[in-house]
Amino acid sequence: MIGFLRGKLAHKAPPFLMLDVNGVGYEVEAPMTTFYDLPAIGSEIILHTHLVVREDAHILFGFSTEADRSMFRTLIKVNGVGPKLALTILSGQSAEEFHRCIHNNDTQALVRLPGVGKKTAERLIIEMRDRLPDLTDSFDSGGTSVAGADKIQPVNNPKQEAISALCSLGYKPLDAGKMVQNISAEGKSCEDIIRLALQGTIR
Repeated sequence: MIGFLRGKLAHKAPPFLMLDVNGVGYEVEAPMTTFYDLPAIGSEIILHTHLVVREDAHILFGFSTEADRSMFRTLIKVNGVGPKLALTILSGQSAEEFHRCIHNNDTQALVRLPGVGKKTAERLIIEMRDRLPDLTDSFDSGGTSVAGADKIQPVNNPKQEAISALCSLGYKPLDAGKMVQNISAEGKSCEDIIRLALQGTIR
């Protein structure tokens, strides 16, 4: 799995861009929310990536933030939503905006997106509701944007890391979010938060 790419932006023609990584050109498909943040051609950038393997092609998708990539990965798990439609959805809304639509049952906002009809919007709300963790803290902090190399910041959100770890243990994202939402992250590591969440101890 290719987790990220760092190189020079060689070409951009939405939804495609070309990244020159040490002389190798990687063709990447990206949502418009990523293109909005792209610097000039020739600039160095980093993209969070997701590789889709098909019988006839290997397609690399790139995102400027981890939140967008996470949302993309959740979207393609929904029945009837493939990578192309997921990319379209993220092109029309940010991950934060989409998250709010789901939790507010806002089908009207969703059907405004290309390729999303009423039935698809209703299915998205039903299937995504329990799959979305509480990402408020992540969104409020602006996420981790990596479109420009000068924006690179290490991920240091123990609460969000704890949610991801709990999901890996088999908990639903929404349940994992509820398990840690009242635990103070101050002075605690990811492991501390996980332990408290599993013990049901709120401190």
